[in-house]
Amino acid sequence: MAEVFTGNFTQQDPIPDEGIAAAVAVMRGGRLHRYNAAPGETSEVARLEAEFATYVGARYCLAVASGGYALATALRAVGVQPGDRVLSNAFTLAPVPGAIAAVGAAPEFVGVTEALTIDLDDLEARLAATPARVLLLSHMRGHVCDMDRLMALCAAAGVTVIEDCAHTMGARWRGVPSGRHGAVGCYSTQTYKHMNSGEGGLLVTDDAGIAARAVLLSGSYMFHDRHGAAPGPEVFEPLLGQVPNVSGRLDNLRAAILRPQIALLDDRCAGWTARYRRVEAGLRGVPGLKIIDRPADEAFVGSSFQFLLPDWPPAAVAGVVARCKARGVELKWFGAERPAGFTSRYDHWEYAAPRPMPATDRVLAGLLDMRLPLTFSLPDCDLIARIVADEVRAEGARSGVGQAAAE
Repeated sequence: MAEVFTGNFTQQDPIPDEGIAAAVAVMRGGRLHRYNAAPGETSEVARLEAEFATYVGARYCLAVASGGYALATALRAVGVQPGDRVLSNAFTLAPVPGAIAAVGAAPEFVGVTEALTIDLDDLEARLAATPARVLLLSHMRGHVCDMDRLMALCAAAGVTVIEDCAHTMGARWRGVPSGRHGAVGCYSTQTYKHMNSGEGGLLVTDDAGIAARAVLLSGSYMFHDRHGAAPGPEVFEPLLGQVPNVSGRLDNLRAAILRPQIALLDDRCAGWTARYRRVEAGLRGVPGLKIIDRPADEAFVGSSFQFLLPDWPPAAVAGVVARCKARGVELKWFGAERPAGFTSRYDHWEYAAPRPMPATDRVLAGLLDMRLPLTFSLPDCDLIARIVADEVRAEGARSGVGQAAAE
């Protein structure tokens, strides 16, 4: 009888007891709003900002309502105006171009390589061909490109980099934490991310002006002095009355849940990557299946796993998805004609009027993805890999594709 996986791909590990206790204390006190602190009290949100800034080595940190809000705030804070064009990855999720559209700007998509990172050759061409002066770089699904080359290209072109680190909290490139190469790093604490508060976001920067504008944009009223990692009052003074309030504050309840998770983050990241490596080992060498090799300079977080079925016809890729689902393994397919669940791609976002990108289309047509929550054991990951390998082989044989040796 064929093996079946019975685990849940959306089940996260529980909130730490310390976070639960802190959240209950906030609820008992009734002071959920970030600025509703008793005299002499530092709010949970201000503490979170200070502690996360220390974790990533940033001067300033702002906690906000979501990762998408952090992206839109960063765009506004670096000066993006309605009508501007903003460069961004073609391989990302909808909140990234959505943040660009939210500020009245227009996405200019850059291609993706088979390593699932932004195509730096295409970026170089886009930098020369467009008036865009901001790159919203998505480290999509935790894949980090050559950040040294990217930053050199953008510096030469006078382009400001904002990093979307929703999938790379805890990752590093050549020892530098994700989010610390660009002018701004933005993180998500939505349930499926590396720290879990249901919804939430964090923005970090070393630029005092950007930090002050972001704080005011978030809806600080006259309470900008109640932040845990913000510039001094002299930076805010010339901005008062000049920056609109676009409210998106984090509350003390979610901050209380998040704070204990910072101390767990490195161990969690190691746990995700161990699971990733077990799936990788089980799939390497399967005919027709391409593993995404990770560069030595990338200390990645393997909270999800991707592989390619290069040049497989759509019906055969759909067959793999259906076969795996029948055995309990949930795969997301970025090549599907219509968006499904959280999964969509650049040509689904019609409002952005994207240009044709045939090289990117070829990559996304065979791209399959799955979550690897920490609630999975290492033997679970071995089982998942066996099921995927079995069904890729079976569908390849049925469809007459994928029979050449894998990479």
